[in-house]
Amino acid sequence: MTAAGRPAGDRLSIGAVLGRLREEFPDVTISKIRFLEAEGLVTPARTASGYRQFSGADVERLRFVLAAQRDRYLPLKVIREQLDAADAAAEPSPVLRAVPADGLPTAEDFAEQPIRRMTREELLESAGIEAALLAELEDYGLVKPGEAGLYDTVSAQIASTARALAAFGIEPRHLRGFRAAADREVGLVEQIVAPMREHKADEAVRELAALSVGLHTLLVKAGLRRIAGK
Repeated sequence: MTAAGRPAGDRLSIGAVLGRLREEFPDVTISKIRFLEAEGLVTPARTASGYRQFSGADVERLRFVLAAQRDRYLPLKVIREQLDAADAAAEPSPVLRAVPADGLPTAEDFAEQPIRRMTREELLESAGIEAALLAELEDYGLVKPGEAGLYDTVSAQIASTARALAAFGIEPRHLRGFRAAADREVGLVEQIVAPMREHKADEAVRELAALSVGLHTLLVKAGLRRIAGK
């Protein structure tokens, strides 16, 4: 092992991984990395004596998880689903659909993804919520069943995010503004792309969606800085 903590085969010790991540994520700790491993979000190799050996792909997965938590406030369950989807699609780890360095989405983030249909019971289990919370989300138009009363993976992600927000005392009724804002953004995009040919419209939708969500992210960040007095 070198002084930088790199074992044979270009593997990294947990301390070396921490050093690589600290510049971008100053709050990350060894305990945090161990926690993410315990949650199954990264699975480093182990030496015969039990020491962790992280690959470059492991570091990229950690960077993806930390950025998704910091910049998109995603719960670990949703992040795990995104990583599982990327693994299932056999995407190389370095090009996971991760949050860019500036924390903003790209058009590729809005490319059409396979949608899995699920029953009400499957959604409740996937999102980790109770039926009462799902009923509230439906009442306020945040989640809606589709054909044959089935839900999809996006509905499960919305429900999971609502569960995380509920831990801070934010109830579905407080989220009506999010639904209204999203509908306005979608309506604006629809007006712009309506006159376009189909193939150009698909490209424009993805680009406009990325710009719209990116602007929203920046405005929220600016507002939070004002709250913090920075």
